[in-house]
Amino acid sequence: MSDTTPEDTLRADAVYAALLARAGERWVQPRKERTARLLDYLGDPQRTYRVVHVTGTNGKTSTSRIIESLLRAHGLRTGLFTSPHLERFTERIMIDGEPVLDAAVADAWDEIQPFVALVDAELAEAGEDELTFFELLTALAFLAFSDSPVDVVVLEVGMGGSWDSTNTADGDVAVFAPIDLDHADRLGDTIAKIARVKSGIIKDGAAVVSARQAVDAAAVLRSAAAERGATIAFEGEEFALESDRLAVGGQLISVRGLAGRYDDEYLPLFGTHQAANAALAIAAVESLIGGATQAIAGDVLADGLSTVTSPGRLQLVGTHPTVLVDSAHNPHGVRALAEALRSFFDFDEWGVVLGVLGDKDAAGIVAALAPVAAEVFVTAPDSDRANDPDALAELVEAAGLHASVHRDLEEAAESARAWAAPSDRRAVVIAGSVVLAGEAMALADAEGWKSGAAS
Repeated sequence: MSDTTPEDTLRADAVYAALLARAGERWVQPRKERTARLLDYLGDPQRTYRVVHVTGTNGKTSTSRIIESLLRAHGLRTGLFTSPHLERFTERIMIDGEPVLDAAVADAWDEIQPFVALVDAELAEAGEDELTFFELLTALAFLAFSDSPVDVVVLEVGMGGSWDSTNTADGDVAVFAPIDLDHADRLGDTIAKIARVKSGIIKDGAAVVSARQAVDAAAVLRSAAAERGATIAFEGEEFALESDRLAVGGQLISVRGLAGRYDDEYLPLFGTHQAANAALAIAAVESLIGGATQAIAGDVLADGLSTVTSPGRLQLVGTHPTVLVDSAHNPHGVRALAEALRSFFDFDEWGVVLGVLGDKDAAGIVAALAPVAAEVFVTAPDSDRANDPDALAELVEAAGLHASVHRDLEEAAESARAWAAPSDRRAVVIAGSVVLAGEAMALADAEGWKSGAAS
């Protein structure tokens, strides 16, 4: 990263501004063919490396990051594509564990631009909307990975699966994190319908690995795998997380993999859900490197797991008082967060700084938090899609909790930290939105929450 110049940063910032001028990444149409057309002009860079494709409702990003770390520990040059970002958009395109260089992303954009104009013109002639933020970002990532070049890309789906722009790549391994209700207006109003859309990432002859799923989701995945001649393995059947226990800075996990058994491996992440993500990641890597017949070498596994990071997921951003940030933004994710707070941290009371986007199940999120929240400090993420804080506070009060409303995260965090500071049995967690998590990480760094006490 030291080779980046101010000029490179300005060029990369200009790329992001150009992307933002497009229809936002929440603007989704079932049309991966438009991304495919742009990639065809570019020589199909997404076909120059192997691909592990990851979908699901919760745990996609953490699972993707664990897979990438394990593959890098094997000596492979890796690409990692995730979304959304927490602080800067280059976080979404990682090469060998580091954000893509500003110069590299700007050079890739220069290469793409003439063909973007061609595809936009074709779309306009057909009466269709121009390429979107996420469609262009996907193509940009594919080209940056090819230019690098990388050996394997771990590719997180943006939304759904079958018609997502990332599905222009052919995954050697299709990975399914837990599937639950989310984006129901776009993906379907039942778990089975959502699973059907997500199953579209399974390619002919691929290897499929899946977390534990609801019965309806599992049935859909089995059927899709059979239709495409793909193998499929489920956690709890072909592989399993057998135990997890607290350790300093994380946990020790024991996993029965597809090809080997791995006992008391250190994972520097908190929560049984993260242990399950690691088990899923191990099965995915086994599938890629040896077709489920070759175990991961002990030193490689230890190296890959011990260096995993998952920013914005139960991340410690403050001490005196303790402040955690978590990106949980739907009921399933918040339930996992609440369970981790109970099981992995020794505090009597949690103050929750809560901000939610308007298209999320706010009532479900509040219900999931209710068992662990002693006090709730309601605010709004810095987004035009933010849920009204007053309406959110009413949901909190209806759940039997006390809520205070704050005009922004800075004010909410100041009040929460002041509430927690008098007692070492109190701590704060900031949750409800990826946008809010990113804001909190930047605020904690700017205000030095790890070095100074609450004012």
